[in-house]
Amino acid sequence: MVNIAVFGATGTIGSRIVTEALERGHTVTAVLRDPAKLTDADPRLKVTTGDVLDPVSVAAAAEGQDVVVSAVGGGDGPGHLATIAPAARALVEGLRTLGEQAPRLVVVGGAGSLRTPDGAQVWDTPGLPEALLQIMHAHGDALEYYRTVTDVDWTNLSPAAQIPPGERTGNYRTALEDLITDEAGNSAISVEDYAVAILDEIETPAHSRQRFAVAY
Repeated sequence: MVNIAVFGATGTIGSRIVTEALERGHTVTAVLRDPAKLTDADPRLKVTTGDVLDPVSVAAAAEGQDVVVSAVGGGDGPGHLATIAPAARALVEGLRTLGEQAPRLVVVGGAGSLRTPDGAQVWDTPGLPEALLQIMHAHGDALEYYRTVTDVDWTNLSPAAQIPPGERTGNYRTALEDLITDEAGNSAISVEDYAVAILDEIETPAHSRQRFAVAY
């Protein structure tokens, strides 16, 4: 059993991570600005007040945990720019105050900085709307920051280009820097199987201080 604190626990991805963790028998603490937003009843689910942009709040939520998961988002493009990279810095700063007792950090990343088959990056694809580019670059900025961090054990997990709600199959493929596509060139994974990959990484760590990607 692992003690996991989840920031962004009520979001599309975060809620699936919470569900997957509970189904595997782990203890989950959902860290929310407004705890009233989470009404799920499970004896292994705790809810606490916290702010992912406040290092002091991060440290308080992380103390005594084995893993901290950040599944926060900013909604639209400007919201991501205001949230994702600042949250990365606050998470690291907060965990640093715990020293050797700091839990591992597992972060929901983005697909924009992944390499495409032609050697470019996803965010270089012509015609992408500005709001989507802002979201991609927000995650890219956060990843760039994480890669400077050597004193906190972090992992950043990039999803496929498409990550809709769907079926939990338990199947996925992984890569490090490359966008994973199928034979038709599509890159997709369900939110449910993305959560499976997150929990697999938590239970069997294989990407310490690395970004890796998942897709079908």
